Amino acid sequence: MVKNMKNKTKKENRDDLGAIGIGAMIVFIALILVAAVAAAVIIQTAEKLQQNAQTTGQDTTDSMSARVVLLGVVIGGGANELDITFELAPGSDDVTTTDIQWAIVCDGNKDDATFVAADTHQIGTAGPDATIEAGQTYATTITAANCNPAANEDHTLLLVAGRGGQTYEILNYGGDVSAGEVVI
Repeated sequence: MVKNMKNKTKKENRDDLGAIGIGAMIVFIALILVAAVAAAVIIQTAEKLQQNAQTTGQDTTDSMSARVVLLGVVIGGGANELDITFELAPGSDDVTTTDIQWAIVCDGNKDDATFVAADTHQIGTAGPDATIEAGQTYATTITAANCNPAANEDHTLLLVAGRGGQTYEILNYGGDVSAGEVVI
């Protein structure tokens, strides 16, 4: 009878070891499932961050796709005219003169229009309602009705090309506002 008890004890011990192995396998499978869920969350987050970065980069590219660089502004022949020499920034997309808007702000007044209303010409060729191309230098005359050049005043000139490329300059009028005086 003592021998039978020993055999039963050994069998029970073997059954306990089998249960421990099954429990370890269940824990291992659960860890694999948790790792898979965590990996899916990380991958989904990385994809979303990449899409956001790509959208932000595209928005930035669009806003800078056409930006006007002022090369000089000179008081024109008329009392309220400014002769502007400009070009598109390197890498800019081509725009038409209808896509370039300007505004001059002074002492609570403002003047604004597009370059179509101005006498736009490339130094050499092209005319009003032309396509402005990167790498070319252009000149135009804008007429200010409300913000005429005045001695010892500063006016703000804002140019917007295409869908958002902006140029902001201060027009510094010295003591002499006669034709040919440089203000930028």
